[in-house]
Amino acid sequence: MNSFFAGTSILYFLGCLALGVLYAWILYKGNKNLGKKLQYGLTALRALAVTAIAWLLFAPLIKSLNYTLDKPVIIIGQDNSISVGQVKASGFDQKLYEQNLKTLQDKLSDKYEVKTYHFGDSVAEGFNFGYQGKLTDGAAFFQKIRDEYTNRNVGAIILATDGIFNRGGNLLYSINQINAPVYTVALGDSIPKRDVLVSNVNYNNMVYLDDDFTIEVQVQAFQSDGEQAALTVSGNGTKVAQQTVAINGNAFVKTIPVKLHAGKTGVQQYTVQLGKLQNEITTRNNAYTFYVEVIDGRQKVLLAASAPHPDLGVLKDAVSMNKHYEAKLVLGDDLSTVEPSKFDLIVLYQLPDAERNSASFLQKVIAAKKPVWYIVGAQSNANAFNQIQNQVNLSSSNGSTQEVYADISNGFTSFNIAEEDKKQFSSFDPLISPFGRLTVNASVTAIFNQRIGKVNTQQPLMFFANENGLKTGYLMGEGLWRWKLSEPESRNEQSAVNDLISRTIQYLSVKDDRRRFKVFTSKPAYDENESIQFNGTLYNESYQPVNEPEVNLQVKNGAGKVFNYVFSKTEHAYQLDAGAMPAGNYSYVASTSIGGQKFTATGSFYVNALIAEFQQTTANHQLLNTMSRQTNGKLFMPADLLKIADEILRNDNIKTISYEDRKYNELINMRWLFAVIMLLLSLEWFLRKRNGEH
Repeated sequence: MNSFFAGTSILYFLGCLALGVLYAWILYKGNKNLGKKLQYGLTALRALAVTAIAWLLFAPLIKSLNYTLDKPVIIIGQDNSISVGQVKASGFDQKLYEQNLKTLQDKLSDKYEVKTYHFGDSVAEGFNFGYQGKLTDGAAFFQKIRDEYTNRNVGAIILATDGIFNRGGNLLYSINQINAPVYTVALGDSIPKRDVLVSNVNYNNMVYLDDDFTIEVQVQAFQSDGEQAALTVSGNGTKVAQQTVAINGNAFVKTIPVKLHAGKTGVQQYTVQLGKLQNEITTRNNAYTFYVEVIDGRQKVLLAASAPHPDLGVLKDAVSMNKHYEAKLVLGDDLSTVEPSKFDLIVLYQLPDAERNSASFLQKVIAAKKPVWYIVGAQSNANAFNQIQNQVNLSSSNGSTQEVYADISNGFTSFNIAEEDKKQFSSFDPLISPFGRLTVNASVTAIFNQRIGKVNTQQPLMFFANENGLKTGYLMGEGLWRWKLSEPESRNEQSAVNDLISRTIQYLSVKDDRRRFKVFTSKPAYDENESIQFNGTLYNESYQPVNEPEVNLQVKNGAGKVFNYVFSKTEHAYQLDAGAMPAGNYSYVASTSIGGQKFTATGSFYVNALIAEFQQTTANHQLLNTMSRQTNGKLFMPADLLKIADEILRNDNIKTISYEDRKYNELINMRWLFAVIMLLLSLEWFLRKRNGEH
């Protein structure tokens, strides 16, 4: 460490010294009571003390320099994935390789700081030759290096792998972010072996009951030209599709579409299986299992009216365009035969009507407690309309009507409307609305307000409310067919009117979940190396979240084995990390009690098997060579592993770096200096008094 004054000129110090000498000289000049030696000593003590005090007044800085030597860090990364363990080159000696890798570590440790890691689907310190990693994420390994060795002297990286990376980003980009040569050790076998496999299956993990859906099976084959393989698809153990794949090349790739039918609700297991070939290197990649959740998602919509009207055709067409909704139109006398409770949403078009022939049907609608969309027009009975709902009051119109235009409400957020559509609605022809005073509940949410002529009013035209816990919609005007005719012909299917009706139907028909106890997984599907995360919420009678009671969970796998867990409590809810589980379909039941009431919540999830490590058996040594050349490193075969040490020792760029640590401190912070000043003054005072001086 080197220290010297900085921030104040040396001239100031000389001035302080001169001041101290002058003060001491004036104090002791002509003093004849002290001996010469003592006088000179006291003069020196006073001069030093005054110099130090004066020097402190200038608050100088002391600069400290520390030099730290940073030895190069050599990082060794060993691929611990399944692909390295399952395919080995001819003549490869696993035990000798492990011994040589540890010898290399010891040899490099004499001069460098050596860190070892193993990686697969995760990265951990030390060597591990179990080869159990279900994925190979090389990018995570390099990210680990960047996170832990930023601003460190990374001399070199030794990467022992087969070059088969099936997770993470582009490794050629990752290594550019680390300024160090990469020496690669080429494991595995780069010579293609005889193999046929299902490399991937593209599918939707959720389909609707009674729908046909298509999966895309990608088949690959190596060194199998002229062979044929049977491709079968089984659903829950029953064969549902079969065909033969003719292989016409030693590097064969083909995507095969397979159409399946969703005939049963719930989570369905499907397995794609390829027939085995003789002398295959492995058959673990011949099968691919996946899970599809089949839901009965069709919402039934009842369109009820007293008489035909063009608007009803517009409504039915718009609803039917969404395959998840089924519209049924019922008119006049047929209303008495309909059971409203069997529908998810009821559209009352100009009901109650002026003739009041639908009173019994409307009573059943009220009793069914289903979401309702009221569309009011010239044939509506205002008095009866006011009686069957509590959100709107329409004064008697005596049959008179008025034209009203749509004016978009800026505060509407229940669902999105495209900016282009907003402009269209403002330019559409007017709807026909009953003339009269309209009074609405303050809690309604308007999507359109009424514009009469050129006057924008605050009276809502189309709006939503919540009545007795049920969503209700209101359109205070008829004439949707006019809006439909106002649209450009080019937007027939993607029309603003169709989109508005579809979104309204969807918004009203979606049920609010008011259960007091809910337990759910963070997602419906997991990979088998992921932890299963559960979340739970419990509400009291005031629907406030509580978490005092204990929540138990039972998870059952496909074989019927039960696993028991207890949730942890968070601030206002519950959470559980159940860890990773084997591939399969699982169901769960959570239970708790509060206020003497017992609550249960059920659900299901599935875990996908990871077969990525079996989907490529040919080592990618070309990639490893590119990585080494791009970073001024070198590719080595396992037999030459120990030569890496000599290569690193010859690399002049891998050397110890000296870091300078510069610090500035104020002199006044050095407390020992005050002690020195006090010692000087005390010593001077003592000697003066001892020799009879005042």
